[in-house]
Amino acid sequence: MELRINGKPHQVDPSVNTMTPLLWVLRDHLDLTGTKFGCGIGQCGACTIHMNGQPVRSCLLPLMAAAGSEITTIEGLADADGSLHPVQSVWIEHDVPQCGYCQAGQIMSATALLNSNPSPSDDEIDQAMQGNICRCGTYKRIKKAIQTAGEIMQKESAVS
Repeated sequence: MELRINGKPHQVDPSVNTMTPLLWVLRDHLDLTGTKFGCGIGQCGACTIHMNGQPVRSCLLPLMAAAGSEITTIEGLADADGSLHPVQSVWIEHDVPQCGYCQAGQIMSATALLNSNPSPSDDEIDQAMQGNICRCGTYKRIKKAIQTAGEIMQKESAVS
């Protein structure tokens, strides 16, 4: 089976069961380890990726459901030249992560939100991010980083 991940085709070994969660295919078979395992039941958000631009929990998504879709992982957010995505940059600027474990999923959810709504209200941020758990409790920094990234993305869009 071929998957399109981060703009490139990836071959999945035919011996991989098509019911295997995409999370494990990404990590164990394609060596894309930025997507993290958290709870395994889709409630913590650590495994969030984009499928056709929408945030999804890769721990719940069987491999066969991903066929024919455009998948983006945390490794695919940066530009080809290595420039960080605005959400990644402000995450650093606002010193969001403490332990950092949940951050790939947080960033993927935040990016999906800003792609569809570059100027979300506090309530819209809370709604979009409610399924992403941060054990360190950096929610205020996450919200501020999302707001800052939205401002940057709006300015970049106005220039283009």
